[in-house]
Amino acid sequence: MALKDILVDTKHFVATITINRPKALNALTIDLRHQLGLLIEELNKSASVRVIILTGAGERAFSAGLDLKELSKDEDTLKSIYDRKRFADPVESIRNLTKPIICAVNGVAITGGFELAINCDIIVGSRNAAFADTHSLVGVLPAWGLSQKLSELIGPSRAKELSLSGRFIYAEEAFSWGLINSIQEPENLLDYVFTIAKEIAKNDLKFISEYKKLIDQGNDLRWKESIALEYKKSKDWNLKLKPEVLARKVNKFFQNQKSKK
Repeated sequence: MALKDILVDTKHFVATITINRPKALNALTIDLRHQLGLLIEELNKSASVRVIILTGAGERAFSAGLDLKELSKDEDTLKSIYDRKRFADPVESIRNLTKPIICAVNGVAITGGFELAINCDIIVGSRNAAFADTHSLVGVLPAWGLSQKLSELIGPSRAKELSLSGRFIYAEEAFSWGLINSIQEPENLLDYVFTIAKEIAKNDLKFISEYKKLIDQGNDLRWKESIALEYKKSKDWNLKLKPEVLARKVNKFFQNQKSKK
């Protein structure tokens, strides 16, 4: 498949996907999200791939989440998240993977980017890694599991602190809270993650898939109901948002970020 703003490289049965919009902090446009979802589905079927790595281009950002400029101008941006008949959903594709996926967080992972990361099986961060849930700052409810998955990873109290304040959590704190498995120097991140991926890829794929499924199914006993609740609440709330109101909140968010620099 022809790809725009996404790179993919496969060797030693490991496919590395790179979100390639570094000037836009690897923000996720409608088209990019659709492509990413389809690509993950394709790699899941490929006999030449046993493990997937997901990362972002550059050292500034893994992904800043949904493209806020697109979001504030085009009301179809939010609608597209809930239209799975027309658009592939990258997070849904990650959840449906039978193969392990490792997230190499090379910079900031904000909101939708944060959600991409925490839906992966293993998360490793560079020293530049930072995470933030900015849903509260722009008035949009999450639809990719952040309200549920984050609590599972770091506990409800810490999850509420991050999500309700919108503050950043940096690599050292993220590691101490159990959000990421380890911290690597930026120049070593991909080599380190690739080593883990190769070790996994050496094992029997059928067994690895079954073991991953067993772990996931145990977590899914509660997860499926809670994620369905989030999806419904998110859809009900977000599709009532007026584009002009959302645009004001997004512009205010950008102004606040500039004032902090």
